[in-house]
Amino acid sequence: MATHLDDQDLLALHAGALDHFGRLVRAVPDDRWQARTPCTDWTVRQLVGHLTYEQLWVPDLLAGATVAEVGDRYDGDVLGDDPVAAWTAAADAARAAFAEPGALRRTVHLSYGRRRAAGYCREMTVDAIVHGWDLATGIGADARMDPAAASFALAEIAPQAGALSASGLFADAVPVPADADPQDRLLGLVGRDPADPFGEN
Repeated sequence: MATHLDDQDLLALHAGALDHFGRLVRAVPDDRWQARTPCTDWTVRQLVGHLTYEQLWVPDLLAGATVAEVGDRYDGDVLGDDPVAAWTAAADAARAAFAEPGALRRTVHLSYGRRRAAGYCREMTVDAIVHGWDLATGIGADARMDPAAASFALAEIAPQAGALSASGLFADAVPVPADADPQDRLLGLVGRDPADPFGEN
């Protein structure tokens, strides 16, 4: 069951997930931007580009724009010559848009239909939490999640477990020990093997 949160708690979790991801972006060594990540289709740079692209949409969608109206505005390389600056600007704008008074009560037009902005914020928070682990693992940084963030993301993902791999957005679930902590259970559900992130064993 999804965690019940008031608006301020949700905004705090969202901001914390962005902050954590941002610290990892700033920690990427110059020679690691083309390194692989547990997202098999993405290098470190491509992963950061994906998250940056997602943040760029937030102000437009919260302002009422549809996917069709935004169109190809953010297609292409959104990182340019300064990935850290590009990420920071996009994340700051997304955080500010969600934090506007009443923003979480709005309705947004997403690719799969209309949704309450609070639900969109939850999705974006989970995405940043999971991909933060991907990025940390890709650059060899400490990949431990904040326990509250891991528990939140697990509660959001668990009810959808049966449909995740069928969506095409996630690999098949990876079995983890029954007594695994929330982080490892979350990673298993979204197709990551916490014990073997790159499938080498």
